[in-house]
Amino acid sequence: MKFLKILAPVSGEQQDTEVIELACKLAKESKAKVNVVYAIQVKRSLPLDAELEPEVRKAEEILNHAESIAEGDDYKVETDLLQTREVGPAIVDEAIEQGADLIVLGVRHRRHFGEFNLGEVIPYVLKNAPCNVIVLFLGQSSP
Repeated sequence: MKFLKILAPVSGEQQDTEVIELACKLAKESKAKVNVVYAIQVKRSLPLDAELEPEVRKAEEILNHAESIAEGDDYKVETDLLQTREVGPAIVDEAIEQGADLIVLGVRHRRHFGEFNLGEVIPYVLKNAPCNVIVLFLGQSSP
């Protein structure tokens, strides 16, 4: 399968490295563009465009790290910072806006109250994505 635009959301978690590496590998095969996005979730008590300096600094560090991972794979990625109320819908909207052919997500195995849990973002993206989605499922992590 050939992809022209790949969206790779990152979260600052361990799995970001594997997500970026997989997105770059797939992009090289198709000569695709990779856009790495990080979403800051803004509390409802604040305006959506609120100045969130500590969160923005953290996001910029995460995106810079993503760029360095891609450079290590000899690939150049574009990065975007999103401010949103809900991360899942922001990822889907970004995929639509960019015309993405593929979304690459990463998740570590988690248990919540003894049950397997994907959280809220991944199920939302899987249900609503306008394109193919690859979920990179990595081994168990601590709660």
